Amino acid sequence: MSGNVRVTIWNEYRHELKDEAVRNIYPQGIHAVLAEALGTEFAVRTATLDEPEHGLTEEVLNETDVLVWWGHMAHKEVQDEIVERVYQRVLAGMGLIVLHSGHFSKIFKKLMGTSCDLKWREAGDKERLWVVSPGHPIVQGIGEYIELEQEEMYGEHFDIPEPDELVLVSWFEGGEVFRSGCCFKRGLGRIFYFRPGHETHPTYYNEGVRRIIANSVRWAAPTGDSKPKYGRYVPSLEPIKDKGSV
Repeated sequence: MSGNVRVTIWNEYRHELKDEAVRNIYPQGIHAVLAEALGTEFAVRTATLDEPEHGLTEEVLNETDVLVWWGHMAHKEVQDEIVERVYQRVLAGMGLIVLHSGHFSKIFKKLMGTSCDLKWREAGDKERLWVVSPGHPIVQGIGEYIELEQEEMYGEHFDIPEPDELVLVSWFEGGEVFRSGCCFKRGLGRIFYFRPGHETHPTYYNEGVRRIIANSVRWAAPTGDSKPKYGRYVPSLEPIKDKGSV
């Protein structure tokens, strides 16, 4: 699409206000660091849970090409009406990037149709994210892998549908593996789930992680395709011969 891709970064913004350790890493919130990471290439705005309508009004979503979602401790507080609003926008072509514990968000579970459950451990494991789809635009410029010295472990089985494309697989020093970069299409919308980003680690300052998020925003941006027509369609494309009564 032409022009700057319009990005809304949504963050529940609770850990940063309640936990000093998290606040020390992300003093202005995870959303602020993600906005800074995307730089000036994109037209970026932010929204948080405690804003009216969670900051995701009809107007905001209609002006959003790609929505980036980070949530963890307050999934249940997201209003179902707003989830449905986001869901319909994705089907209509808005891209969605779901980060880390957003796997349990209402919107991701609604789009996946599964529990999205997994194994996890908070032990500061080393994580190595291996590129398993070289040449995919989301991993452009990454090389063979990204290494994070400390992260929360997520392990298989990850209860999601089979991804349309799998671009990254994580290995953790405890021995677990995880499908950590998963692409899906729903309606006209593109969805990317990206695993790393636990709030007690400075993951979103890592250059490789930031590059993948920026790449995924470009990938998920709407293509401009129009929504197909559904339901009863009266005009025929070709003349229909009178076949008489049956």
